[in-house]
Amino acid sequence: MKIIVAGDGKVGQTLIRELSDEKYDLILIDTNPDVLASMVEKYDVLAVCGNCASMDVLEKAGVDSADLLIAVTSADEINMLCCMTAHGMNPDLHTIARIRNPEYLEQVYAMSDQFGLSMVFNPEKQAAVEIDRLIKFPGFLQRDTFAKGRVEIVEFRIGRDSKLCDIALNDMYAIIKCKVLVCAVVREGKALAPDGNFVLHEGDKIYVTASTDTLAALLKNLDIITHKARRVIICGGGKISYYLAEELVNSGVEVQIIEKDLEKCKRLAEQLPKACIVNGDASDQSLLESEGLAGCDALVTLTGMDELNMVISLYGNSQKIPQIITKIDRVGNSQILHDLPIGSTICPKELCSGNIVRYVRAIQNQKGAASTIHSIAGGQAEALEFIVDENTLHCNEPLKNLKIKKGVLIACINHGSRIEIPGGDSKFRVGDNLIVVTANGKVLYSINEIFE
Repeated sequence: MKIIVAGDGKVGQTLIRELSDEKYDLILIDTNPDVLASMVEKYDVLAVCGNCASMDVLEKAGVDSADLLIAVTSADEINMLCCMTAHGMNPDLHTIARIRNPEYLEQVYAMSDQFGLSMVFNPEKQAAVEIDRLIKFPGFLQRDTFAKGRVEIVEFRIGRDSKLCDIALNDMYAIIKCKVLVCAVVREGKALAPDGNFVLHEGDKIYVTASTDTLAALLKNLDIITHKARRVIICGGGKISYYLAEELVNSGVEVQIIEKDLEKCKRLAEQLPKACIVNGDASDQSLLESEGLAGCDALVTLTGMDELNMVISLYGNSQKIPQIITKIDRVGNSQILHDLPIGSTICPKELCSGNIVRYVRAIQNQKGAASTIHSIAGGQAEALEFIVDENTLHCNEPLKNLKIKKGVLIACINHGSRIEIPGGDSKFRVGDNLIVVTANGKVLYSINEIFE
């Protein structure tokens, strides 16, 4: 498959990294020759220097024979014009555009055919939705949903005082008293596929598959006491902060946004009349104290600098803030962050890349492709959702009789309204959803690839 990526910023680089691992023919367009040279050196990608909305540049990139174009420049207008021009040159082309401005979203969805858009994504909006979900269900570091919200894979850390510390997985049920499946464990930065005899240690991050209805019982039985956030402090006044504050205010949560730029503060005050906008430096300890940091339920650090976000979050941890969420833009920080007490980490470009990768795989495999993809365990594993259809092998056969590829785990079966954490006698049938976890860089393009 031939894919053109227009724009070599953070999202573009993440997509190139993700897609190059899957051996697609990649062409990268950008106006900066130095950035292009660096990407050509790192990855198996062709580079075209120029304006991606120009017909000449798109022609040089081979748009007439391309299967997909992904426009992720920093300007929404260029992304829309690029997709519209490319689709005019190649009507069979699939196009995806990043649209970040809230003013454009409604009209872009309404006029997707006129713009020639197959898909629109907004990393900031998606990040805000994920943060909002974490705040409304505290106790977990990460939550990924499947089966239209009925199944989740959640991440949490085993602390020294945890009931699960030094407990084998076979003995978990006696403690948590609900049916879950531990599908992955990260220990000292390395993802492991545990069996029943695996013993959990302090500092482990575990990834648990469960029905959404089970999560409250899981937290309660682990004595992880949580309550609904009543007051949230957000550091940074960018687009994610706007989207997040809008969600929280509508839910009746008191929101304070601390932003250094006065013009941004004025704009946010107009857009969010029910939020408290503070003009100041979020890294100023005295300011945080004067704004009542110690009394807030959640601290969300969303400035444009990873290092500043981490420093503020570390200070928040020292002040015993119940919940901390930290935005991280650079993927390379994941291992460094493993042992830092900065709460949940959110990477907007990684969130949206999963949706795009799912779309790409669906184009390549029209039948049996994953309907949902999430990266877990620090990017060392993938959780995918497949819909069982008439072409799926081994329907109505017990799982214990199937030969599943090494490194692949069937973590959950959704039988319509019934969620099943599978055992050896479990079966799937047409219409079910399978939640599958893969490790060791194994890529699954369709459901039948899980079998030997």
